[in-house]
Amino acid sequence: MDAETEGMPFSEKWEKKDQGSGLIDRLRVGARPTAPLKGQIEAANRQIKLLITQLDSSVYRIKQRDETIFRQVVSSLAKRDNEHAMVYANELSEVRKMGKMVTQAQLALEQISLRLGTITDLGEIASTQAPAVTVVRSMKDSLSFALPEADKEIGEISGLLSSILVDAGTTGGLSMNFEAANEEAVRVLEEASDVAEEKMKESFPEIPTGVAAQREPEDLSA
Repeated sequence: MDAETEGMPFSEKWEKKDQGSGLIDRLRVGARPTAPLKGQIEAANRQIKLLITQLDSSVYRIKQRDETIFRQVVSSLAKRDNEHAMVYANELSEVRKMGKMVTQAQLALEQISLRLGTITDLGEIASTQAPAVTVVRSMKDSLSFALPEADKEIGEISGLLSSILVDAGTTGGLSMNFEAANEEAVRVLEEASDVAEEKMKESFPEIPTGVAAQREPEDLSA
């Protein structure tokens, strides 16, 4: 901790702007972010909310796609065309896997955003940021696959959250309990997965039993 911030109340560190104008201060700009912690957290939260909006649009598109394929399943069954009904049902299954994955990510990010919006001290930064970084990193590959256009935003969010965590440790001399952070991240993801499962059951009609009956022998012989 530097002499300027040592002993400074948290409220001043929280709002503090970089006021240095000398050579050392200009060099420091290139070494680490100079934005106050509050500003960094707000920037990260804005990025997260933007990504949540993108994911919401993605869920809407997935629902539309699901409805189209579902009608094709029903139509094929009505024509007793079980072969095409099976093809459409398998496609429907894949669409719904992606729907659950995107919904889970959306719910997890909403939890992170909510927590970021209630941070008031350095200790809360440590307990909130470490799990948040883990959650975002764990979702990166799957989200990049489901929503390729969001890959840049996901990377930026991960970088912002990591930067805040480093700055909080530097400013407050905090030590991070990464084991506890990982456990919390797993809990957030598991809760999001459970809620996503319920949302899928509520929003997406079940695949007709006729197709399910046709699919069972294939699963047993695999």
